Amino acid sequence: MTDLHALFERAVTAARRLPERPDNDTLLRLYALYKQATEGDARGPQPGFFDFVGCAKREAWEQLAGMSDEEAMRNYVTLARSLGAKV
Repeated sequence: MTDLHALFERAVTAARRLPERPDNDTLLRLYALYKQATEGDARGPQPGFFDFVGCAKREAWEQLAGMSDEEAMRNYVTLARSLGAKV
């Protein structure tokens, strides 16, 4: 495991333990960066039309298409730190 991967894993754990819940847009950004870092570009079936949360998550993830996993990890760590996560 590289230093970046270890830092990313610590940031994921720390972000889950934030004392205050971030706003929905920030949560979507964290989700999208996590998915891009761990799975790459969005693929597979789309969520159902009435799955509003699933559609929002998918759209946020799709906006990161082409971003490398390393860049997504760095951006996730930066965002988690800006929210007060102790990484």
